[in-house]
Amino acid sequence: MTKRVHNFNPGPAALPLEVLQQAQAEMLDFKGSGMSVMEISHRSKEFEAIVAEAQADLRHLLGIPENYKILFLQGGASLQFAMIPMNFRPAGASADYIVTGAWSKKAFKESQKLGTAKAAASLEADNFNRLPAQSELKLDPAAAYLHFTSNETIHGVEYFTEPLPPAGVPLICDASSDFISRPVDVSKYAMIYAGAQKNAGPAGVVVCIVREDMLEKVPTNLPNLLDYKALAEENSLLNTPPCWSIYIVGLVLRWVKGLGGLAAIEKRNQAKAGLVYQVIDQSGGFYKGHALADRSRMNITFRLPAEALEEQFAADAKKAGLIGLKGHRSVGGMRASIYNALDLSAIEALAAFMKEFQQKNG
Repeated sequence: MTKRVHNFNPGPAALPLEVLQQAQAEMLDFKGSGMSVMEISHRSKEFEAIVAEAQADLRHLLGIPENYKILFLQGGASLQFAMIPMNFRPAGASADYIVTGAWSKKAFKESQKLGTAKAAASLEADNFNRLPAQSELKLDPAAAYLHFTSNETIHGVEYFTEPLPPAGVPLICDASSDFISRPVDVSKYAMIYAGAQKNAGPAGVVVCIVREDMLEKVPTNLPNLLDYKALAEENSLLNTPPCWSIYIVGLVLRWVKGLGGLAAIEKRNQAKAGLVYQVIDQSGGFYKGHALADRSRMNITFRLPAEALEEQFAADAKKAGLIGLKGHRSVGGMRASIYNALDLSAIEALAAFMKEFQQKNG
C-alpha cells in the first residue's frame, strides 16, 4: 500500500488521487497508442483531442462565452506578468494594479519595467492583512487595463467579488491560486490567467482565458511566443507545448465535472475552510489569523504565541503526516493551503491536530 500524506503545500500542490491513478494506468499506453502522453506528437490527433476536451470541459465548467479563447501556455503566471503589458498596454499608456500581496506586487513591479503602471491601492503598510474596498481604489478611467490577483497565497486574502474598473477599462485577473475553486462570471473579465499547479494540475502550464477583442490590441512587433494573438491563432500549438501538464489539467477538469461542477466544489471548499477557521476563532488567541478580513478559502495563514512553538508545530505536524504547513518567511507562522484536491479527511486531521497541539502547549 502506497503511503500518502496530507499535502498542505502551497504549490505544486495536491492532485486528486483519481487523477494520479488514471495517469498511472495510462502512463505506458495512452488509449491504445502504445506510447505515453509524454511521447506522442503534439501534432497528432490524439493530442489534439486532449486539448479540445480540456478546452470544452473548462468552457462548460466556467460558462466561458464563445468570444473567449482558451490557451495552454508555458512560463507560468510569472511570464504573464510581462506579457500582459507587452500585449495590452499601448505605447505611452498606463495600467492600474491593485496590490494586495506578494504576487500582485510582483506583477506590478514587472509591469513597471516595461512602461507606466500605477498602484490603484496597496495595503502593504498593514502587511496585506485585508483587501481594499472599492471606495479606496484610485482608478484611472484611461488605464489600458485594471489588474488584480484574486487570491494571495502568502498573505491569505481572497476576492469573492471582483473589483469594478471604470467604464471601458478591461479587467484582468491572476487567478492562479483559486482557479476553478468556485463559479466566476467570466464575461466581466477581459482576461483570466492561472498557473495550474495549485488547483488545476501540475507545474508547467498556465491557463489563459482571453476575450477575442483584446487580441486585436496586440502590437505586430512582438516575438511569436510572447504574442497572445499568434498563440491563439495556433490554438496553443505554436511550439511544442507542455503535453503532459495539459493532459493532467484535462483529467482534473473531468474530475471537477464528476464532483458536480464549480458550485459543488465551492460548497466543499467553504466547508473545508470553515473547519480550520473555526479552530482558529475558538482558540482564545492561541492561534491568530494573519488576515483580519477577506480570509482566503485556499490559504489559511496564522501565527502561534511564539516562534519556538511554530517550529514545534511544524515538526510535530510533519511527524503526523501533515506536510507543508510552514508559512512564508515574509509573514511567518503557519499556512494551510487547502486547494480543491485536498480531501475533507485531511482538513479534519489538521483541525484535530491543532486542537490537540493547543491542549498540550496552550
